Amino acid sequence: MIRPTLEVADIIRAQGERFIERSRSWMTWAQTKVLYAIQRCRTAALGGHRDRCVRCGHRAISYNSCRNRHCPKCQTGARNRWLAERSKELLPVPYVHVVFTLPHQLAPLAHQNKRLLYSLLFHASAATLLEVAASPEHLGAEIGFLSVLHTWGQNLQHHPHVHCVIPAGGLTADHSRWIQPRYSFFLPRQVLREVFRGKFVAGLKRAFRLGKLGFYGDQKGLRDPKLFRALVRSLYRQDWIVYIKPPFGGPEYVLHYLARYTHRVAISNHRLISFQQGKVSFRWKDYAHGSKKRIMTLSADEFLRRFLLHVLPKGFVRIRFFGFLAHRRRATLLPVCRQLLPAATASSHCPASPQPPPLWRCPVCGGPMIVIERLTVKRLAFAATDSRGFVDTS
Repeated sequence: MIRPTLEVADIIRAQGERFIERSRSWMTWAQTKVLYAIQRCRTAALGGHRDRCVRCGHRAISYNSCRNRHCPKCQTGARNRWLAERSKELLPVPYVHVVFTLPHQLAPLAHQNKRLLYSLLFHASAATLLEVAASPEHLGAEIGFLSVLHTWGQNLQHHPHVHCVIPAGGLTADHSRWIQPRYSFFLPRQVLREVFRGKFVAGLKRAFRLGKLGFYGDQKGLRDPKLFRALVRSLYRQDWIVYIKPPFGGPEYVLHYLARYTHRVAISNHRLISFQQGKVSFRWKDYAHGSKKRIMTLSADEFLRRFLLHVLPKGFVRIRFFGFLAHRRRATLLPVCRQLLPAATASSHCPASPQPPPLWRCPVCGGPMIVIERLTVKRLAFAATDSRGFVDTS
């Protein structure tokens, strides 16, 4: 992939300090740490390493990554390792993709109660899939799936939603048989909408009753039980969005598909177009108008504010597994699934675990580079005079 000419880090280095000073009234320490991490990513401030090409012997110095999960440059390695693990768990069946989205009225409240409402979004959507799939009217089976939380829209506004990727079919309650779906998608969207809305609103009301919700700024009025009940009534008067994508291929395709949704951040560096006179322009898709490609220009302050909307609470897990893929059950139930799948399906090829590519390649001959020496910040200061020079491998 061609290295982008503009990065989020460039905007932070140019405007970050002034932005932090102007935003201290609302910024959290976690958000500030994200800006500092991205600002120092792949610079001498984090130390580095000396590398050597295994083919031609060329040597170069490169800088360490910040490894922050919100950094646009630090997700590739983590994603490749994660996908290698997932390849061992794929089943030789088609997969389906469902997206559960919170109504726009709840976005401000979710932003003020991230840990609580993001967790509720995970659990309500998962419980909906498990309950509807278990109904004999629809599939009558226990399914397994993974869920990935995204909190952004293409324009960087707050838009919490969960992507669920599900093997088509499931196990009977006694785990004695694999049930194939009768339809291309085995869970009716209208039923999913109603059950999801009921479960999420029930959890929201329970959190309010127990005093677990925080209300600040323009949401402060919802502390009044009457106004909160009015919000709940408005939620029942609309259809909640549950988007179902057409089923896609089996194991040969699913890893490629998952790579689009896991380990993503609010905006990639490749979507950035320009940063001039304190304004940032970037590409976005307007899904409300047929996915039309557009260009949005924001002030640097507004761009950074929107970027920070999507910083997750410390330790919050944004990729979760449910049903027979849950961590405590997969070791036992995945072999059962493979054994029970019909012979014609079970003979399908499952891809081998992908081998992670070299961290970076030699700029001279294209061969893989290996680390031969770790360099501290002080050591880098001395290495700066090395005639072999520096290479930034970001």
